[in-house]
Amino acid sequence: MTPETLNDPVAFSKFQAAQGELGSALSRLMVVSERYPDLKANQGFRDLRVQLEGTENRITVARNRYIQTVQAYNVLARSFPSNLTAMVFSYNVKPNFAVQNEAQISAPPPVDFTKKP
Repeated sequence: MTPETLNDPVAFSKFQAAQGELGSALSRLMVVSERYPDLKANQGFRDLRVQLEGTENRITVARNRYIQTVQAYNVLARSFPSNLTAMVFSYNVKPNFAVQNEAQISAPPPVDFTKKP
């Protein structure tokens, strides 16, 4: 994420949507894999699953750090006397991270591993 993304509400909302879809896709893949025991038995898929779980955890940690940092910044930007400096240099309060359509993107996609290409 760049400072330009933080200062542009449209770009920030697009970033939030992309993050939400990524997290949702990883979660849905895990749910789908639970439904197919022979897929879970495949060593390559097990390795992929471990990698995806690690990636999902890193995303969650980074997201939580970002939320905490934004909250600390916003408190500082609103508190006296630092709010005076914030007003002089136009340091506005930043929006916090939230996924807008979490319920919609968390629905698992239909998958059928029995069909052959």
